Amino acid sequence: MTAEQMIKRLVEFDTVSRESNLPLIEYVESYLDDLGVQSRRVANEDGLKSNLYATVGPEEEGGVVLSGHTDVVPVDGQDWATDPFALTQQGGRLHGRGTCDMKGFIGIALALVPEMKMLRRPVHFALSYDEEIGCRGAPAMINQLATELPAPRAVIVGEPTSMTAVTGHKGIVALKTTVRGYETHSSQTNRGVSAVMNAARLVSYLGAMAERLEKETPSDNGFNPHHSTVHVSVINGGTAMNIVSRHCEFVWDIRNIPGDEPQQLIDEFEVFCRDEILPGMRSRWSDCFICTEVIARAPEFAPAESAALELVQQLTGVAETGRGAYVAEAGLFQAAGFPTVMCGPGSIDQAHQPNEFISLEQVTAGEKFLRSVIEELAS
Repeated sequence: MTAEQMIKRLVEFDTVSRESNLPLIEYVESYLDDLGVQSRRVANEDGLKSNLYATVGPEEEGGVVLSGHTDVVPVDGQDWATDPFALTQQGGRLHGRGTCDMKGFIGIALALVPEMKMLRRPVHFALSYDEEIGCRGAPAMINQLATELPAPRAVIVGEPTSMTAVTGHKGIVALKTTVRGYETHSSQTNRGVSAVMNAARLVSYLGAMAERLEKETPSDNGFNPHHSTVHVSVINGGTAMNIVSRHCEFVWDIRNIPGDEPQQLIDEFEVFCRDEILPGMRSRWSDCFICTEVIARAPEFAPAESAALELVQQLTGVAETGRGAYVAEAGLFQAAGFPTVMCGPGSIDQAHQPNEFISLEQVTAGEKFLRSVIEELAS
């Protein structure tokens, strides 16, 4: 099976994070089993999603972990010119949801398994779920890899980096804030407590926090944007125009550069809620509250020299490195003690976009790189 054929097959699975990824996992299991490769699942609590890891070659130290996430972002509301879950080739590009982020890398790697017959050190596959909603799936798998795998030389997280070694990415804390007010007729705003209006004050405060971070952070750190960000992405509240709203909630995130501590920003927000907003709300209705909960968290990937970086630079012949403003699973691998680097085909500029694509040129570059990894492990 060619890389393009494998990418086509993977794209056909609708693995948007809200859906189960088990059909894709079952397909990969069967594919590897037919090639004599055993794999293991690490499922979530309800068993509807699963990580998968497998070892090709001998159980020896010094192997390479190829890491990728199987989930993709939604296509809802996006203006696609083609079916997002059917691979379409146009003008030297392969279009489809996940082609770039990151079924392209996974497809290339799986298609090359038949070429991994003479390995002296292993290739380990590590496929996760729910990366797109806060890297929720990988931690349980990484914990098992840390205890069960012979120590690998490198973890290569195949995010779309245009085949450039990326040595750092931001961390993330995703949060949901719920505001409880008191309902009255909207003509009697003096009696009610508007959850929506008070939530708006909180959102405004977070906006000011984001602006402060931009101004106060030195711009020469290699990240773009150069600062930690605070962003409110979803807000829901109220029931009707003529009712003072009882409930409002919003989802927000902090994406921190290495060295910035997101908990300090969360604590600052909590103090503002407690000292500046809640007293006025409770002066009218004592049961009002503001509650903020963490719904996902993943660590930053801190730039550092490592055996993984050395390997990628050796095989690509490119010393240049980059840093990613997005969040990935590299920070989780690094935190578990694995030498880690990000390097994969495709550009992050195409990720999460309508008509997402990976160029055939990048597919070829990814194949060339992974073949060099195989040759290195066979030598």
